[in-house]
Amino acid sequence: MTQQITTTSTSSHSPVSQTSRLIVDNDFEVAPVNDRLFGSFVEHLGRCVYDGIYEPGHPEADEDGFRKDVIELVRELGATTIRYPGGNFVSGYRWEDGVGPKGDRPRRLDLAWHSTETNQFGLHEMAKWLHKVSGNELMEAVNLGTRGLKNALDLLEYANIPGGTELSERRRANGADEPFGIRMWCLGNEMDGPWQTGHKNAEDYGKLAASVAAGMRMIDPDVELVVCGSSSHAMDTFGEWEETVLDKTYENVDFVSCHAYYHPELKADGTRDMASFLASGVDMDGFIKDVAAAIDATKARLKSRHDVFISFDEWNVWYLGEEPSRNPEGIGNWPVAPRLLEDVYSAVDAVVFGDLLITLLRNADRVHAASLAQLVNVIAPIMTETGGPAWRQTTFYPFSLTAKYAKGGTVLEPKLASGTYETAKYGEVPTINAVAVRGADGAVTVFVTNRSLEAANDFEIRLPEDHGTTVHAQTLHEDDLLAANTLDDQTRVTLHDNDTATLDPATGTIHVTLPPVSWTAVRVK
Repeated sequence: MTQQITTTSTSSHSPVSQTSRLIVDNDFEVAPVNDRLFGSFVEHLGRCVYDGIYEPGHPEADEDGFRKDVIELVRELGATTIRYPGGNFVSGYRWEDGVGPKGDRPRRLDLAWHSTETNQFGLHEMAKWLHKVSGNELMEAVNLGTRGLKNALDLLEYANIPGGTELSERRRANGADEPFGIRMWCLGNEMDGPWQTGHKNAEDYGKLAASVAAGMRMIDPDVELVVCGSSSHAMDTFGEWEETVLDKTYENVDFVSCHAYYHPELKADGTRDMASFLASGVDMDGFIKDVAAAIDATKARLKSRHDVFISFDEWNVWYLGEEPSRNPEGIGNWPVAPRLLEDVYSAVDAVVFGDLLITLLRNADRVHAASLAQLVNVIAPIMTETGGPAWRQTTFYPFSLTAKYAKGGTVLEPKLASGTYETAKYGEVPTINAVAVRGADGAVTVFVTNRSLEAANDFEIRLPEDHGTTVHAQTLHEDDLLAANTLDDQTRVTLHDNDTATLDPATGTIHVTLPPVSWTAVRVK
């Protein structure tokens, strides 16, 4: 990605000109943190699979062709549930192509990304890779674009029935004696989008999803099903789509999906609207609340006792429409694993990314699953070079630290007092975004973003009576907002200890200076 951004460099030595305060109270809880909030996404797109997680012949490849250096980074990242195999890709995918002897697997045209799919990596390889990572959960998507009920049922039988049927025995013959036991299934992908192969209106998709959901439950009543919500908060059909689809599927699904990507838009003068970009979490928060309202309205209308939650199963910073995201073109040009969507993330991208994570945690009562899109190479926190090294992008750090400290914890209701600033896109927004999580060990971690482009912030945290005695803060901030980690400089941007953090043990009050355009984790033990 080439970011053509004109901005003024900020300094960590800027005078503190703003203040904010967060009150943490153990008696006011939002919800437990579901580990699925730290899911990610592996799609057959560009070099995410091929030359990303799977590169036979690489010096770091194991006996199955999996890159061991990537496996180690995925473990460090802390990703949990992995959504697979798409994405737009799944709407034209034939799952049977990716099972059985590799020499017999067909090559197919992938219409979603104008590429050639070799099918050398499929369901069995993904299950084996997840086992090697740390036994991560597989979240499988079914094709409701060019396919429908029969193929979804066939895939479920193949994956989850122990044996005794043609399809389950085929799985066993293909090397998986035990069933995969996949619990979470996506009923298609972004079916509201005109770009989607097999795009449908809400009425037609709702009917299809309802029949597939009912059929899948006849095979395995315990599956957890994700119905497609809107692929963007800005879709013309947003709201009406949710109402129609949920009305037809509500009793048989467990989640409705949300997808959102953000980038700094160009202004008339050719510079980027960084102020609005830094407030992207405001839009995400509104999206979640609007979808939650649609769920509640449907539940009330149907007089249902069933609960449906949100799976925010695609989210990230993505410079959509810019050079790295352009598909190959031409009837004779269908490359294998081309370099697509390989955005190089800057320090400011990582701050916005961390802000989105905070927003997801603040809504942990409604968002029970989320998938960072994607995991390797494609708009990803982990990058690799074919035949070469793997390294962490700037966005790796907020994700890994949040996953480390928030998993198994409980989100505490935020009582935040912050100043505001004006944005062209979202109007007046809070300068500070923050959330507090009480860990399983009793430690409290506060994740906080300073969205201001100019001013540092004196951030005060008031702890509960049983507060800890030590505080440690880590901050992601760079004077150069566009600083990035690259093949030639893989550690240019990292987390740094924030030595301004102090704790008054008598009052349980913490003060920490937040540089402008920064993401910080403050941990009290």
